[in-house]
Amino acid sequence: MEERMETELISIPATPRASTPEILTPSGQRSPRPMSKEGGKSSTAWTPTSFTPRFLSPIGTPMKRVLINMKGYLEEVGHLTKLNPQDAWLPITESRNGNAHYAAFHNLNAGVGFQALVLPVAFSFLGWSWGIVSLTIAYFWQLYTLWILVQLHEAVPGKRYNRYVELAQAAFGERLGVWLALFPTVYLSAGTATALILIGGETMKLFFELVCGPLCTSNPLTTIEWYLVFTSLCIVLSQLPNLNSIAGLSLIGAVTAIFYSTMVWVLSVSQPRPPNISYDPVPLPSFSASLFSFLNALGIIAFAFRGHNLVLEIQSTMPSTFKHPAHVPMWKGAKAAYFFIAMCLFPVAIGGYWAYGNLMPSGGILNALFVFHSHDISRGLLAMTFLLVVFSCLSGFQIYSMPVFDSFEASYTSRTNRPCSVWVRSGFRVVYGFINFFIGVALPFLSSIAGLLGGLTLPVTFAYPCFMWVLIKKPAKYSFNWYFNWTLGWLGIAFSLAFSIGGIWSMVNSGLKLKFFKPN
Repeated sequence: MEERMETELISIPATPRASTPEILTPSGQRSPRPMSKEGGKSSTAWTPTSFTPRFLSPIGTPMKRVLINMKGYLEEVGHLTKLNPQDAWLPITESRNGNAHYAAFHNLNAGVGFQALVLPVAFSFLGWSWGIVSLTIAYFWQLYTLWILVQLHEAVPGKRYNRYVELAQAAFGERLGVWLALFPTVYLSAGTATALILIGGETMKLFFELVCGPLCTSNPLTTIEWYLVFTSLCIVLSQLPNLNSIAGLSLIGAVTAIFYSTMVWVLSVSQPRPPNISYDPVPLPSFSASLFSFLNALGIIAFAFRGHNLVLEIQSTMPSTFKHPAHVPMWKGAKAAYFFIAMCLFPVAIGGYWAYGNLMPSGGILNALFVFHSHDISRGLLAMTFLLVVFSCLSGFQIYSMPVFDSFEASYTSRTNRPCSVWVRSGFRVVYGFINFFIGVALPFLSSIAGLLGGLTLPVTFAYPCFMWVLIKKPAKYSFNWYFNWTLGWLGIAFSLAFSIGGIWSMVNSGLKLKFFKPN
């Protein structure tokens, strides 16, 4: 009898696995089961064995279907992510349908901008050798810390660090993490947004004067009025609800930044160089003046590589499972973005310095192009360049303001325990836009302190990620990885202090006032 039952069990035919519905992953996105290469069937298909009782066959009880679903769920997800219900109400995390293309658009929009146009000014104080070496080291250093942030987004199973401050709290502690990360990230976001208003408004004024010509001289708008026009446009575009919804704007900002960066250095190189050009560093009256200007120039290079305060926020807009983690598409998009960033920054810095040398105006290469070649280049090309700068500034304002919008709404939802209504959300963004406008009017030199901005915000890009890697990943003590990250982290802190001192000295002594455009 026993032999007969065993023979019967062995002879049970292998029937196909009952299909199971798609499941909701912890990220809130539907993810179909991964298919194997053989016949398009799931790699986890149920196969009966001689030890499988008859009542657990695919045509068995509902309990079997529950077990199959649970097994597939755990295999796909790998861990249960602890969800914060408040995240579904906030601009950074309310939409998780991002992908590698969105990551490339956002990173490129955040990484290329007006800060690239002042790189030739740094070269005029550093010279060829120091300029190229410093720019190259800074590029690969920040690329390494970018990789660190992408990997640490889900460093702890079941937890996604959706914001830079959250990761800092996990590494440094709840209170210390806030103190270390909150000020530089908010300062970088809000300060950049204010600088974009100044640059965008002044560029709109120049574009309008260039297009209209003599017809605009009767009753032109003042520079402050152009700031107001630009701020109004920023506020209108800021009504898009979340980070994924501005992917199209980021694409426009990225494309326009690539185009105007390429246009300014190509136009500069194609024109005859000014007479009496020299490639020796700008002579200064004393050693201390030379040293502080050197440090300020390094701060300008550091400021060119901003955007790390947005990396975790961008990655948090993607769905993530155990088999399809978010760091894969994020790193793919980031690599593509930083390839194009290198194609913009290096030619602008090298081509601009070659074209103007130490005659480079304090406003950067675009100002030099206008000063030296405004009569040699067609008005149409100049106007197109100015218009591309305006579009890039409008898009850059949105990506850098989104973390601030998220902070406003997080404070509101934590107090009221409900999502922001459309009117509350719009009110926050209108108020924020006009706050930046009034700061820009009161402190119009904010667009001139690239060196100081680079020094104060340098730890966000170059230092903190290295410390976070050691404290969270805990590599073997005294290993190469341990020494390497601690060294880079403390070097970043030292450079931050030195560059900040150089930026303050240069502002006080008016040695390097980086005013982009001087309105007529």
